Amino acid sequence: MKKIGLFLLCLGAIFSVAWGNEPVAPFELQPQAGPHSGQIDTFVFGQLKTLGIQPANPCSDAVFVRRVYLDVIGTLPTAQETVKFLEDKTPDKRATLIDQLLARDEFADYWGMKWGDLLRVKAEFPVNLWPEAAMAYDRWIRDSLRKNMPYAQFARELLTASGSNFRDPEVNFYRSAGSRDPKAIVKAVALTFMGERTENWSPEKIKDMATFFSPIAFKATGEWKEEIVSFNGFNQSTWAATTAKLPDGTTVELAADKDPRVVFTDWLVSSPNSPFAANAVNRVWYWLMGRGIVQEPDDIRPDNPPVNPELLAWLSRELVSSNYDMKHIFRLILNSDAYQLSCIPAANDPRGADNFAFHPLRRMEAEVLIDAIDQITGGKEAYSSITPEPYTFLPDNTRAIDLPDGSITSSFLELFGRPARDTGLLSERNDRPTPAQRLHLLNSAHIEDKIMKSEKLRTVFTSNPIPLQTATQLYLTILSRYPSPEELDALHAYSQTSESKGWQVWYDLAWALMNSSEFLYRH
Repeated sequence: MKKIGLFLLCLGAIFSVAWGNEPVAPFELQPQAGPHSGQIDTFVFGQLKTLGIQPANPCSDAVFVRRVYLDVIGTLPTAQETVKFLEDKTPDKRATLIDQLLARDEFADYWGMKWGDLLRVKAEFPVNLWPEAAMAYDRWIRDSLRKNMPYAQFARELLTASGSNFRDPEVNFYRSAGSRDPKAIVKAVALTFMGERTENWSPEKIKDMATFFSPIAFKATGEWKEEIVSFNGFNQSTWAATTAKLPDGTTVELAADKDPRVVFTDWLVSSPNSPFAANAVNRVWYWLMGRGIVQEPDDIRPDNPPVNPELLAWLSRELVSSNYDMKHIFRLILNSDAYQLSCIPAANDPRGADNFAFHPLRRMEAEVLIDAIDQITGGKEAYSSITPEPYTFLPDNTRAIDLPDGSITSSFLELFGRPARDTGLLSERNDRPTPAQRLHLLNSAHIEDKIMKSEKLRTVFTSNPIPLQTATQLYLTILSRYPSPEELDALHAYSQTSESKGWQVWYDLAWALMNSSEFLYRH
């Protein structure tokens, strides 16, 4: 494995062309004639035309199939799934694939991971949900996504929840806020459901909103670590009728016998002055398109306006009119020509990225990356949490995107920027590459063992008697596309000049492909 440097250089020369400004057949198609059909495209391409920015070409089928698998279910397509899609000649095959992926169980697994980050699903310090509560909370989130619970109902069930942290997992939203102080709860509510940071609010606004959450009480039970969360503690007579001011400045009456959280939630999910819908669609746009219409997506404020206000307003209306069907928003974005642009910019205009003129390069999340490596090699990863006693160890076949608790981790996830789930901020996840990450992928026993001891890869090498078939199978498995003639030439030259012979050439190829930017990045 030490001799793959020459091979990496050969392949690197080819891959570098793919990220330049020259069109490369495996990554993009020729521009389509005629107008764009969807409303999203009307807003995106209309703005690009106004600004004089040329959009990128459409992405190729090979790029699309890999991109949409990673974006929707956080999982690489298998070689068989890739071939089936690439060989499909039906004109609506992209829309069909999108519908199929949105219906798969992995959708809830992957997006449950993302919501677990936002909702701070973590058993240990500093969130301190405790393992049983964290597991229950995680199950509730994923079940809600699996059922495609309307987003307004999802928010309502979290914000108005009462009961046991073990048996009514929604109440863990309040327990994960970091403090029982109503101001800390306000901070969590504003960040999660309004996309706003209370650091930018006036003290008066924070105090006004805290009125809706000040009656929440937390009470221990006889069961170890169980806690009951409820409105007004256990003595409602202490809560007198009063008034409170909503974030938009409206004053409302609060009755002594009505949970003020319900009053706030009614405003949040139904008022035209609430940022609830805009925050939701902006976050989905960010997750699928690499940057928000408002960027950062959890920093909505008057002096951080949307780059395309009409697009944000239209998507918000679509969410409301669909009864808060989040998959409807996914479907609209994924089927748009804007989403399906190539990652290769058509022009070197610095405004292009902000205005979605091309698809951005984004490194795979730590969980998705290690799952992809294990899918390719058939390897397994050990995940555990060593605090508190008894220690938590998960089965070896557990995927990283299925981890139910931010305290359960591995050294790989720590190295590759998995968020600690301490703040609920999107920026807590760090997907920026580091030299330590590159060295780990290229030269660690961890990755070497997964490749060299892989029975799955060995089967690929032995089941294809013709070298072209073996190379093709590896490219389809790792990069979700067929190899180009130039890459096959580089492989042939390497096999003739390298000391590596027989199967070792194929192990070297697998290692080289898994260390390429094309594999490590979603594009």
